[in-house]
Amino acid sequence: MQIFKRLICLALAFTLCLAVLTSCSRENTKNTGTGSQAQSKNTDVHVFYYSYSDTYISSVRTALDKRLSDEGIKYQDYDANSNQTTQTEQVQTAITKGAKLLIVNIVNTGSDDAAAGIIELAKDKNIPVIFFNREVSDTVVKSYDKCAFVGTDAAEAGYMQGDMIGDYLINNYNSVDLNGDGKISYIMFKGEEGNNEAIYRTKYSVENANKILKENGKPELDFYDSSNTDRYLVDKDGKWSATASSEYMTTALSSYNESKNNMIELVICNNDGMAEGAVSALNTAGYNLGGNDKYIPVFGVDATDAAKQLISEGKMTGTIKQDAEGMSEAISHLAKNGLNPDKELMADTDKYNVDEDVYKVRIAYGIYLGENSK
Repeated sequence: MQIFKRLICLALAFTLCLAVLTSCSRENTKNTGTGSQAQSKNTDVHVFYYSYSDTYISSVRTALDKRLSDEGIKYQDYDANSNQTTQTEQVQTAITKGAKLLIVNIVNTGSDDAAAGIIELAKDKNIPVIFFNREVSDTVVKSYDKCAFVGTDAAEAGYMQGDMIGDYLINNYNSVDLNGDGKISYIMFKGEEGNNEAIYRTKYSVENANKILKENGKPELDFYDSSNTDRYLVDKDGKWSATASSEYMTTALSSYNESKNNMIELVICNNDGMAEGAVSALNTAGYNLGGNDKYIPVFGVDATDAAKQLISEGKMTGTIKQDAEGMSEAISHLAKNGLNPDKELMADTDKYNVDEDVYKVRIAYGIYLGENSK
């Protein structure tokens, strides 16, 4: 009941904001559109991305740009290029320009400081804030009655990926176990330290896969490098990049390979960008070239177009769909309606869930193993 009471309050609080947005969009629909409107001082919605270079974020941006344009809402996009100071300054600039709504893909997820700072800037001018994708804490969202978060359940992707990996291994165990030692040696690309998505995907993907293996009488996954007690590798630049995973994979394959009878037999990545990098390194070493021979299963998260293509070519095994269209739909809906979600839209529990005690809208994940998967 608490969330519904809050939604009523939000609806009243944002009636004025909605009226202004609607009025502005009706006045000059010809000026709606892309980030090229950077010079406009009359832009209503300002959208802040942590990095344009992130493949998944790029897909969200494309989808959200289109939806805002279709709604006749004037907007401006910003690229923080993974720099929190840059993003905070961009928010300050947008507020100076007269922003009526801030949509923020926060850079720094390691603490509440950055998000709380943006909330304080917005509060001072009574501007609503929608954080998205990179999760902010419940404390941050609850600190301002004109704040919401649109994202995912961070743990869900890990659980699903673990199920997908476990099922695949049970069905293909002997072909994956290249050295025949009865165990599967894996490498894990975590991405960014301090990020909830990275933390939960790393933890639960392995835990769930191990659960399925044990239930079927198989030993748990064995991290390829016994000296690495973390049991994962991190992009040192915090960018979840294909470049980092390709470099790591290339280095690992120089010491862990079939000729030494200790080949890495499974690749787990917390996003599809890193999966692409791992596939590239494997291709260079003569693996995953699209045939049935010399194949190492590679799993990612996001279901980007590039990952789907690799899967269709037989170069990558599977991924977890993070619905960019669904996320952009929810964000644009809240932007259009003053943070007051349509009950019918949010009742589609196959796509959305709203947390019970804090205003967080969750987009559902799904397993992707090819065009016929769900």
